Amino acid sequence: MKIAVLKETRSGETRVAATPETVRKFIGLGASVTVQTGAGEAARFADADYKEAGADISPSAADAAQGAELVVKVLAPSSEELRVIGRGATLVGILAPYGDPDQLGAYARLGVDAMAMDFMPRITRAQSMDVLSSQSNLAGYKSVIDASAYYGRALPMMMTAAGTIAAAKVFVMGAGVAGLQAIATARRLGAIVSATDVRFAAKEQVESLGATFVTVDEEAMKEAETAGGYAKEMSEDFQKRQAEFVSEHIKKQDIVITTALIPGRSAPKLVSADMVQSMRAGSVIVDLAVEAGGNVELSRAGEAIETGGVTILGFNNVPGRLAADASGLYARNVFNFVSAFYDKDKNAFVADPEDDIIKGVALTRGGAIVHPAFEEAAPAEEPAPEESPAAEAPTDETSNDGASETPDAPSPLKE
Repeated sequence: MKIAVLKETRSGETRVAATPETVRKFIGLGASVTVQTGAGEAARFADADYKEAGADISPSAADAAQGAELVVKVLAPSSEELRVIGRGATLVGILAPYGDPDQLGAYARLGVDAMAMDFMPRITRAQSMDVLSSQSNLAGYKSVIDASAYYGRALPMMMTAAGTIAAAKVFVMGAGVAGLQAIATARRLGAIVSATDVRFAAKEQVESLGATFVTVDEEAMKEAETAGGYAKEMSEDFQKRQAEFVSEHIKKQDIVITTALIPGRSAPKLVSADMVQSMRAGSVIVDLAVEAGGNVELSRAGEAIETGGVTILGFNNVPGRLAADASGLYARNVFNFVSAFYDKDKNAFVADPEDDIIKGVALTRGGAIVHPAFEEAAPAEEPAPEESPAAEAPTDETSNDGASETPDAPSPLKE
C-alpha cells in the first residue's frame, strides 16, 4: 500500500502529517511512503530526513498522490489538492467539516473516503489517536508562554534585597485539555492561578493542579456535561450570573486565558469589552478560541492588539507555533489510527464501517456521505480551480483546538 504525505498549502499552516519517525513505522507495517518535497520544511524536517527514513520524495502533490491508497494531511485539502487524490483513496486529516460542510459533497463526488481525525470519539481505544487533545495540550502551554512574553512583569513572586515582586494572577476560562495545560504551565512558572468551567467534574481536576476553582453555581454545573464528555451550553440565567461573577473576578487578574469551544458552533462570548476595559493596564488576554469566533469580544483572529493598555492575543494555529512538537504528536496520532486498521496480510488499510472509531471519523465512503451529522447534505458540484493553492485555513478546533494526555489529570472536554 502506498501512503502519500502532502505539503500543507493553506496560509499559516506549519505542521506536517508525518515525520521521519512515523515514516519508518509505516514502512515497518509493510507500506511504502511518498512525501511531497518540502512537506516538513516548516516543522524543520528536511527531505533528506524522510529519504533516510525510507520514503520516496516527489516534486509535487500530484506526483506524491499518484497511485496512493492513503493520503495523509493536517488540514482539509484545497480544491486543487483534492483533485490529485485518486478515486477510492482514503484521506486522513483534520477536515473540520462544520467549517465547510460543502466540502463533504466534493469528497463524495470525487470518490474520496474522507476520515476526520478531529471527529475521533472519546473512548479508551482512541486516546492515542485524539488529535484535538494532543494539539490543545500544546496550545494551552503556548498560551501561557505567549502571555508571559507580552506581560511586562515576572510571573512568580520574587523576594530580593531591593524588595518583593508580587506573583502574577492568572485566570483560565475553560478547564478542558488546553485549559488544564495552561493551569499547569502557569503554576510551574510561579503564578497564582484560578480557573472556571461549566462542568462540575473540572473542579477536582483544576484543584489537583494547585489552582483555585471559581464559579457562581456548583449545582447548575453538575448538569453541564454530556455523556460523551462535551460541555453543554448553559441556561441564560446561569450565563448572566456567571458573567457578573466573572466580571468582578477579571478586574483583579493580570493574565486571562480563554479556551471555551462548543463543537459545531461559534465559540461562546465570555469576556465583554467592558470586562477588558476593567482590567489594569499591562494585563494580557489570550483568546485560544479566536478561530471559532472568539471568547473575547474585542479579539481579532491572527492579531495581537492593545486596547486601553490591555493586550489581547488572538493568534491563529497556536499549536503550529510549536511546529516540530505539534507535527510529532499529530503524526503519531495518525499512525496510531492507521496502524489500528492496517491488515498486514492484505497490506492494506481496512476500515471496518461497524467499528466505533470508524463510525466516528468516517465522513464519506464509496461516493456517499455517511456520517450521521451530515448524511442529508447534498453532494457539491466539482470544485472550480483556484488562483492559488494557498487559501485561508478553515476554522478548526485543532488549532486549539483540543488528548487525553494532560499534565496531571485527563479531561473529557473537547476544546
